Order: sequence, then structure tokens, then C-alpha cells
Amino acid sequence: MEHTRRSLLAGAAAAGVVGAAGCLGGGSGDGNGDGNGAETQLDTGEYDCDLEEPTDADLDYRPVIGDPEADVVVRAFEDFTCGHCATYKLDHFPTIREEYIDTGAVRYEHWDFPIPVNETWAVPVASAARGVGAREGDEAFFEFASAAYESQGSYGGEAIGAAAEAAGADPCAAIADAQFAAYEEASMSDRSEGESMGVSGTPTIFVDGSPVEEGYAAESVMAAIDEAL
Repeated sequence: MEHTRRSLLAGAAAAGVVGAAGCLGGGSGDGNGDGNGAETQLDTGEYDCDLEEPTDADLDYRPVIGDPEADVVVRAFEDFTCGHCATYKLDHFPTIREEYIDTGAVRYEHWDFPIPVNETWAVPVASAARGVGAREGDEAFFEFASAAYESQGSYGGEAIGAAAEAAGADPCAAIADAQFAAYEEASMSDRSEGESMGVSGTPTIFVDGSPVEEGYAAESVMAAIDEAL
């Protein structure tokens, strides 16, 4: 597939500054100072939500964009508390999306892999993201994910609500999903699948079942996709 000069330059620049190791876990900072893995208690702040435990979580929901019938499938395993995942989603993913997802060349799937880098927020933020996607659709999921990553390091009820609003979703519903970790079972199922595939850190990108060995830079992922097409 022919690439635009801009996207190739973006990928080359990314490859020059990003390592392949990613996040391997062991962190404890959560932006609020406790990092002890206790149940997350969210201050809804300006949203003034009356939080109730969700009872309708769609645990079978899988965030997918691109052509669902594409021959090439890309799976991205991410932890919402991993700094490398934030770098991937905000700096590299847009190029991959423009060149391969929006053109229908690949089916692109998000998979959770809560290491967790941060025990307090990994599953709650993933739960909020899945809830947004299950209710509002896949595009909303990815909009929420990008907005959430922009708030990494300062997660809280207001940040989750703001990310939901950016995705056109109900902020109180997203905060409730986070508060009660409504999609924890789905996230841990994803993690188990990742472990069976050899995932040990995030982000890990698979193209047609094979990991991108050179890391998560846009240039590396695009090269793997080109080889598979």
C-alpha cells in the first residue's frame, strides 16, 4: 500500500524516540497518592451524579473499527495506566488509523491488558471505556480512550466524565462503570487471552496473530501490516 509522505515521516519520527519495552508493571502511582489497589471511590465533582451499580454491562462487547470483514486483523493490548500506551494511542495510532483503518484495509480490535501499572485505575478506566463503547458504539469507545489517555496521571471522576462527554456519551454512566468496575470480568478475560498469546507488557500489537517485534511505533506496525496484506 502506498503511504502519504506525511504519515511516513510521522512513523519515522516515532521510531526514533520510542523503545520497544513498553510497560511491564510494578508501578503504584495513581495521581492521587495512594496507589494501594483499594476500591476506587470517585468524586463526581461538577457532574453531581447519583451513582448506582450498573446491572446491564455487555461483557461480550469488543471495540472494533475498520472493515469487520478485512483479511488482516490487528489486535492491540493496552493498559489505560501505562504511559507507553498513552504514547501509542495519542502519537502513533492516528497514523495507523488514517492509513489502514479508515481505508478499510484492516479490522482493528482493542483488547484490555491490565498489568496493572496502576492498581487503582487500570480496571476502572477500562470499564468506563467499554461501557461508553457498548452504549454508544465503537467510534465513541476510541474517542473516549484517546481523551482518557490525555488525562493519564490525573484520573478521577471528573476526568472520566469529561472523556465521556468528549465521546458524546453520558458522563454519569461512565463514572458509574468506573466506580463499580462494571467490566472487570471482560478486562480480565482479555488479559487471560493476552497471556495465552505471550503478552507480558503493553502496548503489544499483533498483526494476524504475530506480535510486532520491533515495538509499537507507527512505522513498525505499518511495516507489519504491509507484510500481511
